[in-house]
Amino acid sequence: MSKEIDPKRYYRYQKIFKIIGIIAVVLSVVLVGYLVRGLKIFENPDALANLIKDHMIIGSLCFFLIQVIQVVVPIIPGGVTTVIGFMAFDFWWGLFLNYISLSLGSIILFCLVKEYGRPFILLFVNEKHLLKYEKHLSSKTYERFFILNMLSPMAPADIMVMVTGLSSMPYYKFLRIILICKPISIVTYSYFWIYGGQWLEKIF
Repeated sequence: MSKEIDPKRYYRYQKIFKIIGIIAVVLSVVLVGYLVRGLKIFENPDALANLIKDHMIIGSLCFFLIQVIQVVVPIIPGGVTTVIGFMAFDFWWGLFLNYISLSLGSIILFCLVKEYGRPFILLFVNEKHLLKYEKHLSSKTYERFFILNMLSPMAPADIMVMVTGLSSMPYYKFLRIILICKPISIVTYSYFWIYGGQWLEKIF
């Protein structure tokens, strides 16, 4: 990190982000409960789209900003909002909003780590967890490892982006990987939960 760090202030930031993270998880659980029990989205997948159809522009803008923020501040569960994007908008518009916002968020996150280094990551990830991912940086196959994680719908994408920010990977290569891999992971993740949820609903 190129700037001097005030330990007390840094510790305070860590505490604040942890509290925000807990609140975000609770709100996500409440939101999922509302979508499943309130709107019954598995029985009526168009319920959410019908709810915002008269506010498409504002809804799209708000969704876009939320997606960027949840990547840049990686303590908000982004999987929920990604799925919502497909359920609230049609496939192509949902894919477009998810793709552009998540890609932009990843680029900003990568740049922040390049600028501020490990202290920035440790605001959100504990040291032990970070070391587990950092050990892959010295591997000759790290780039391939990173690409596979970006393609995977279940990989910890935000953590991988931050760890990659510590590597020597140039901006242009990171950008190329993100722009190619993101739409694949977005679609597979979202449709796994949408159709997987409908399948589970039928069973139970």
